[in-house]
Amino acid sequence: MAAPAEAPACRRVGTLTSGLLRELNICWSFSAGDLTATVVPATTFAVAAWMSTRAGIASLPLVLAECLVYFWLYIYTFNLSNQLTGIEEDRRNKPHRPLVVGLVTPQGAKWRLVWVTAAFLALGAALQVLAWTVLWIAAWAFHNHLGGARALWGKNAAMVAGTIAQLAAAWQIVTPLTPAAWTWIAAIAIPLSVLVSLQDLRDIDGDLAVGRRTAAVVFGEVACRRFFAAAFVIYPIAMHFLVYRNAATVTALIGAAAALLSFVIAYRVLRWRDRRADHTTYLLYTYWYCLTLASAVFAFGT
Repeated sequence: MAAPAEAPACRRVGTLTSGLLRELNICWSFSAGDLTATVVPATTFAVAAWMSTRAGIASLPLVLAECLVYFWLYIYTFNLSNQLTGIEEDRRNKPHRPLVVGLVTPQGAKWRLVWVTAAFLALGAALQVLAWTVLWIAAWAFHNHLGGARALWGKNAAMVAGTIAQLAAAWQIVTPLTPAAWTWIAAIAIPLSVLVSLQDLRDIDGDLAVGRRTAAVVFGEVACRRFFAAAFVIYPIAMHFLVYRNAATVTALIGAAAALLSFVIAYRVLRWRDRRADHTTYLLYTYWYCLTLASAVFAFGT
């Protein structure tokens, strides 16, 4: 006699599970392509902060869990906002994105942006990094909704602010910021003001179509490629004097591997010039970012 009463309950559980899986799929579709620029490096820098405290290993899983959720919300909020304001551009440059293929409607994405941003603010407050959370929201609001991305300097300024907000939050989730931590943050975030334009080489046609004034559009592709090649050769030298000069062996070796990867990026920028190759070159830059922050783990652990 209990079976008829149990059936609706089973259906409700099934509906709830299906809805949850759909939301996870939507979240993954919006966020997966940027994990090596956000979740992975930021969590790695948090591990460096953890290493600096000499805390016991039992405290590490909580750090990793907090960072995984926080920085997933960090990139999910940005990508919801960014893709909502760039649907037509994505039809040309990134036709696989969820709003273009119809995985979610623009209205649905707007509601998700509201709720995810609220969750991001709440978690930032709980983790005592609310100032950095607000800085990132202000940066993507300026970038996506106030026309910042269309200005030559606007996109780069927003990304520098975002990188500072990302790395400062990663450290502060674990322990208060120190001068040594700020040295690493500045060494990565400030040069980003010019190096981040590397990603614009793959989207020149789309940027021209929507009137976005990136460095590649304003100064020309050839000039920008030469500049980026030189910058990625010079930058490892600067990093050596800023953070690696007195580093222990393991840190120095990882720094050397990062320098080698930077040289590869410099070569690729000049040698391969199609959209797919430029996308791969940008991904290598995100790997450089991860590798550099991995060296920080050993720098603060010795």
